[in-house]
Amino acid sequence: MNRKKIAAIALPLLLLGGGAAWWFNVPARLGLVESRHDSRTLYGNVDIRQVQLGFRVQGRLAEVKVDEGDTVKAGDLIALLDATPYRDAVTAAEAQVQSLRSTLQKLEAGPREAEIAGSRALLAESQADLQNAELAFDRAERLRPSGAVSQASVDQATASRDMARARVQSAQEALKILLEGTRREEIDVARANLLAAEASLASSKTSLGDTELRAPSDGVVLSRVREPGAIVSPSDIVYAISLTNDVWVRAYIGEPDLGRIHPGMIVDVTSDTAPDKAYKGRIGFISPVAEFTPKSVETPDLRTDLVYRLRVIIDQPDPGLRQGMPVTIRLPEVTATARTD
Repeated sequence: MNRKKIAAIALPLLLLGGGAAWWFNVPARLGLVESRHDSRTLYGNVDIRQVQLGFRVQGRLAEVKVDEGDTVKAGDLIALLDATPYRDAVTAAEAQVQSLRSTLQKLEAGPREAEIAGSRALLAESQADLQNAELAFDRAERLRPSGAVSQASVDQATASRDMARARVQSAQEALKILLEGTRREEIDVARANLLAAEASLASSKTSLGDTELRAPSDGVVLSRVREPGAIVSPSDIVYAISLTNDVWVRAYIGEPDLGRIHPGMIVDVTSDTAPDKAYKGRIGFISPVAEFTPKSVETPDLRTDLVYRLRVIIDQPDPGLRQGMPVTIRLPEVTATARTD
């Protein structure tokens, strides 16, 4: 093949290749397509944050106050259990506390003067009975040798004297106990019983308060699982609520671009619905552990690239950011941090 034939074949091929290169580069030069990798752009999703609510006590569901789609504020009452059994338990616990408190006050106050006076009178009576019993015994002892009384009468007088002596000793000990007052150990036991009853009362009041279910924070009701009349236990879910605050975005950044970001950095966040409306956000968390890019992340990079998870907190969110919505994060123009080996 001579040179003319080679030139005739090569020239059209060169022209065709150059034209194709120019044609496919036009959209890029005109800004119609994006570069495969833009280190200032990250992709992520508004993080889904939900809370499943239920009662801490069991009972019959008496009333539900919100439905699916309703907006709730922190502290709003959203459901009620039948509180009758728990109110009765509180009443019984209050009565028990009052009884034990009175017992403790009685022990701390000690015996009354009237009780001491009564004990002294009983001792005097016992001593008088003992004196009569001793006289009867002495008389029977003197008459027994002459046969004026029987041996049985003497035995009876002896028994009466001994019983009178025992009653005097018992009355003396009873008066001694009253004069000494209440033992410290008895007061300690009574005080401990009162503390236990007060703890039981506090627990009953807590259970009564737990018959009211309140929203822990602002949010939107996703589902209402139980209906009035249902018997629920502490493990049962009554409501599922999507929280509205705080709103943050879960995103990922490649290892080569890790030096471009830092906690507290201000970024712009946009959604596909309103690409011209930018939300200000702050990078609040950067994972110290690398991981493979999740399949749910919208990114032009290869799925097998190692990335670091980060969280962007939106400063002033509004209903335009829905839970789970894909968003685009624009980093500011910064100089990459130099690395030191």
